[in-house]
Amino acid sequence: MTVTHGQPLTEQITDILVAHCGLDADAAARAPAASLEELGMDSLALLELSAVVADRWQVQIPEQSGQLSIPAVADLVARRTRPCGHTENSIVIAAPLPLVWDITNDVARWTELFTEYAVVEILHREGDTVRFRLTMHPDENGIAWSWVSERTADPTTRQVRARRVETGPFEYMRIHWRYTEEPEGTRMTWVQDFAMKPTAPVDDAGMTDRINANSRIQLQIIKEKIELAYAGGTR
Repeated sequence: MTVTHGQPLTEQITDILVAHCGLDADAAARAPAASLEELGMDSLALLELSAVVADRWQVQIPEQSGQLSIPAVADLVARRTRPCGHTENSIVIAAPLPLVWDITNDVARWTELFTEYAVVEILHREGDTVRFRLTMHPDENGIAWSWVSERTADPTTRQVRARRVETGPFEYMRIHWRYTEEPEGTRMTWVQDFAMKPTAPVDDAGMTDRINANSRIQLQIIKEKIELAYAGGTR
């Protein structure tokens, strides 16, 4: 049972339907598995439910919500308001910020920078925004994962915002890169916020562990490559 604000979520959905949508509370109690349509909720009532749920939990109720029972609506809200995946990893690179910025934002050459990418295909550029397809080296099962991402770099704030356009097993994936100067060089920070689809082979917690482990590996590799390039006076 999901509880928020000290009250089971099913009870909160029922209260909304009674207060805002004209639901007969006794009828709902007698038939807990009935759909909203079976409980007499018409299209206007469903619109009101959707508006209240969106305002309270920032969750969108699907158009076919009339076919859902009250517990099913509560389950939908609970799944969409669960804590999502979040990671933050950083490393200090002994090189000037402009050099670190230029190298790490040269997406077309990411196969030289990251060890996990086999192919980078630039699909579109407009100003500081680039859309591209990444293809990884085949995994242990021989699968070469591929997806389209888009990133916008801001040279003024030295920040980058990116997202997966083709989300694959993710409901969404957003990435925030930050670059800051420190006495030892440049700190590069990766922040990733995401949620896995219910059908994904791994949940949010599992993907968090994977991303943390891989980010630390890739950050160390990038650090070593950029520091080598800086020491040698080359890109």
